[in-house]
Amino acid sequence: MARRVLTAEDIEAEPAGGEVIVPRTAVITDQARELARERGVRIRVEESVEAPGSSPRRPVVVASDHAGYDLKEFLKKFLLEAGYEVRDLGTDSTAPVDYPDFAGAAAQAVASGAAWRGIIVDAAGIGSAIAANKVAGVRAASCYDATTARNSREHNDANILTLGSRLLTPEAAREVLRVWLETEFAGGRHQRRIDKIVALERRS
Repeated sequence: MARRVLTAEDIEAEPAGGEVIVPRTAVITDQARELARERGVRIRVEESVEAPGSSPRRPVVVASDHAGYDLKEFLKKFLLEAGYEVRDLGTDSTAPVDYPDFAGAAAQAVASGAAWRGIIVDAAGIGSAIAANKVAGVRAASCYDATTARNSREHNDANILTLGSRLLTPEAAREVLRVWLETEFAGGRHQRRIDKIVALERRS
């Protein structure tokens, strides 16, 4: 049976060497992927049944500090128009706040499987990336053009994008986000490197 969210508990319930079928829009937690590799459980993504040209209703969390509030609101409209489910974790104004609070909330949502991807905006995009990457299972990348966005997805399987509101125009940030969302992880030799990142997390 296809699942919307695949967790480590789901993998544990499958026999070793078995197979789990998930829809293309499913959220697969990093813990589920890791356990599947350890137990030899194949995760098979079923073919999409969406109409051609339709957008996936995938849950995306957005968050920002005060410096990133306006850009977050701009990008949120883009995401909604593109057909994504959007959960806004704040902040809700330009009143000063601390970016680790909001970056941490977004990171927890992605790591837990409650969200497919996360978008965090602050002044430079760097602080939020540092904070988000403290949460196990998160690979947050601060990107500033289409090339870095594409690389972060193809090579690093980044699940959180951080952006700097003072480094990018709204239009440039929107293009970075579009490329980041549409780029698939290449797998192959890159998966071996992601596995080593996961191993580093487990030793820390």
